[in-house]
Amino acid sequence: MTEAVGRATFRQVLAEPVFRVLFWCRAVAVGADVLRTVALSVLVFAQTGSAFLGAMTFGISFLPQVIGGVVVGALPDLVRPRPLIVTGYLLEGAGAAVLALAGLPAWASLLLVAAIGCLGPVFNGTAGKLTADSLTGDAFVLGRSLFQLVVSAAQLVGLAAGGIAVAALGAEHALLITAGCHLVAALGTQLGLPNLPAPGRAKEQSLLRRSWRVNGELLRDRTVRRLLLTMWLPPACVTGAESLLVPYAAARGFSDGAPGLLLACVPVGMMLGNFVVARVLSPTTRERAVPLLVVVLGLPLLGFALELGVVALGALLVVTGFGFGYGLGVQRAFRDAVPGDVRGQAFGLMSTGLMTLQGVGPTVFGLVAEFAPVGTAMAAGGVATVLTAGWIALGTRERTSVVPESENAGSHSTANPR
Repeated sequence: MTEAVGRATFRQVLAEPVFRVLFWCRAVAVGADVLRTVALSVLVFAQTGSAFLGAMTFGISFLPQVIGGVVVGALPDLVRPRPLIVTGYLLEGAGAAVLALAGLPAWASLLLVAAIGCLGPVFNGTAGKLTADSLTGDAFVLGRSLFQLVVSAAQLVGLAAGGIAVAALGAEHALLITAGCHLVAALGTQLGLPNLPAPGRAKEQSLLRRSWRVNGELLRDRTVRRLLLTMWLPPACVTGAESLLVPYAAARGFSDGAPGLLLACVPVGMMLGNFVVARVLSPTTRERAVPLLVVVLGLPLLGFALELGVVALGALLVVTGFGFGYGLGVQRAFRDAVPGDVRGQAFGLMSTGLMTLQGVGPTVFGLVAEFAPVGTAMAAGGVATVLTAGWIALGTRERTSVVPESENAGSHSTANPR
């Protein structure tokens, strides 16, 4: 385990063998996921001519994750981590191969992606637990930052590479590349990750019963619940606003390439924000700055209610992306608030709620856009985010008191199962 007292560095974090394997294999897999999404979107649109179904490929794996979180969310705390992660990558690869070769109708392709997405909380929870077990203090926060950086980079590189691959090779061959990348990630994990023992065994005979019980205990713990909502609510509001960029650009009469340009601005800001928050701000400042960074996340969206040009709107979206760095100020408090024997399920629950609400957000603000101008609906997402920042600020004192309490055997949390 890498113990970080005070400030840590990216080099120290990547020197930890377990995290290093997780990081590089995850980088390959995330890039493959983005490539799959682009290729499948083209394939579904070509089959159906439906822009709605084509757009669904970008979020079809989000909402089903709540099923996996409820039914099998306890697996990361019960099963050896290496075979669990390898199985996840192999399932993703097999799914991409089936999409490429089986000639499935659009509905079946979307159903397959949704089915695999159900297991997302299990694999994300396992990776989160291993990261929390191998890195502590500021090193843990930087480790989470590196994961977020790789996701942002994959969104940029994967979208560009996906478009090139689909244009040059066709959607089916691009999906085969996706399958190959997941196979590489599986092999890298099998060869590089130690075969660590199973974390524990459930007293209950039913996996469903344990998953349901621990989720309930985590959500009933006031500190854990507040930290989870802090991670879930702002991205849900912002993603809801982002989902309206295409109709917004059409309503404003922008060029066909404008939506893609605007969408790319958010991950650029995310990369900048994660780097600055992780490496420039001290751990204490990082945690105190959470409400302010959430304001930075939401406030620029108010500009979409104005008649601004593409360049100005792109700059606002870069600032919005920067605000996503607020999550790094929550990570250490969450790790310390959760008992070690349910840590895998806790990180899986965090992922489940994050993905689920990012599926709900576009629905909510899409409905707002049915009754108000699109720009106003996007600005409403910004207002909701800023209001969330006020709620977070009210609980900042309680959140910062978690660390010293949790150092005392972690017994303060009602989420600790017995």
